[in-house]
Amino acid sequence: MDWTSLYRILTELGAPIIRGILRRRLARGREDPLRFSERKGKPSLPRPAGPLLWLHAVSIGEAQSVLTLIRSIRVLYPNLGMIMTTGTVSSARIMADRLPAEVIHQYAPIDRLPWVRNFLAHWRPDAALWIESDLWPNILIECRHAGMPMMMLNARVSERSARLWRLLPGALRPVLEGFQLCLAQDEAQGDRLKSLGAARVKVVGNVKYAADPLPFDPAELAGLKAAIGDRPIWLAASTHQGEEEIVAQVHQTLLRDLPRLMTIIVPRHPSRADSIAEALDRQNLAVARRSRGEVPTTETAIYLADTIGELGLFYRLCRIVFVGGSLIPRGGQNMLEPARLDSALLHGPNCWNFAMIARALDACGGALEVRDAGELSARLKVLLQDESESAKMADAASALAREEAKVLGRLLTELEPLLRPLAQATPSQPEA
Repeated sequence: MDWTSLYRILTELGAPIIRGILRRRLARGREDPLRFSERKGKPSLPRPAGPLLWLHAVSIGEAQSVLTLIRSIRVLYPNLGMIMTTGTVSSARIMADRLPAEVIHQYAPIDRLPWVRNFLAHWRPDAALWIESDLWPNILIECRHAGMPMMMLNARVSERSARLWRLLPGALRPVLEGFQLCLAQDEAQGDRLKSLGAARVKVVGNVKYAADPLPFDPAELAGLKAAIGDRPIWLAASTHQGEEEIVAQVHQTLLRDLPRLMTIIVPRHPSRADSIAEALDRQNLAVARRSRGEVPTTETAIYLADTIGELGLFYRLCRIVFVGGSLIPRGGQNMLEPARLDSALLHGPNCWNFAMIARALDACGGALEVRDAGELSARLKVLLQDESESAKMADAASALAREEAKVLGRLLTELEPLLRPLAQATPSQPEA
């Protein structure tokens, strides 16, 4: 028995365990109670008439990275219906605001055969685009058995994941062989995919390079600028557990030379805000919390932006940005988002999720790597006191982001053989 057959059996025998995990997630607010049935493949909307393209992205970052691509597909193929699935509550909230009105959003079904089949029987997608590497065997094998054309966009497999898969030679091949084409982020990712069984791989670049600048509310930006005035500020964006303490230490160090400094923290997971605020309070730092409607005052040391979907606002507010998930071993976050918005960038050494982006930004002078609180303090001191230096870095980062945005044209060229026949197909009937 091959491992995929074993997996399919285990996901059926393990149904009580899967249901229990989902109940706990629901109780913790990690599932949407109003749309929970979608996780079991039960639709909340009818299927539209006509050919339907399915895009799947696991969470916020992957979903946001293809918004520009989705809009381009809508313009080029207006007769092609689209459905996007994601797996997290936060991504669903963001997509509700940012997806084009004609594009349907649903939660992705959990990878049990009955739930997957429910989903496919209702939506009957004509083709699928998988974003990055959220590879669920039951879904992908069912799509292949149905003869559904599939491509993987922004395909990536980390070196660590590749090493684990190589312990089971050929194990990933039944999953990967369902893709008629894998469009890899870079040569290293492409080589890993080939070694694990992908039949056809092409390197076109990172779709995150083509994303639009994050949105913002101009009135909110004006209000924050008025409240902060001419105080020096910097942003610690998308921080993870363990990094806020480092940021607080850096703030205390910088106060010696910049006594009016204010630090802004946008945690990657706002649900951690209470514990972050308590830790900052223990260091005698005055904290204002955005989720409570608090506005920074002259007494505010740390402004905790514990909301969802407002990074575009804070990237425009701050010209100097530390991108989190990188001083601790989490793989980093997307540095191109602040690069598009004229920010000088700092990051830690742990950026394997965005290794090519980090290297390119470092090489062009748009970003600098820091290894610890001491180096972060030293770099920030220079940038906060020398506006010409921070402006030079921001210009370099922005120029790289503009140049790499050309990846969108390459992606659309590769997708044309898949999308054009679909858009010209005879319309099917909507779900009754």
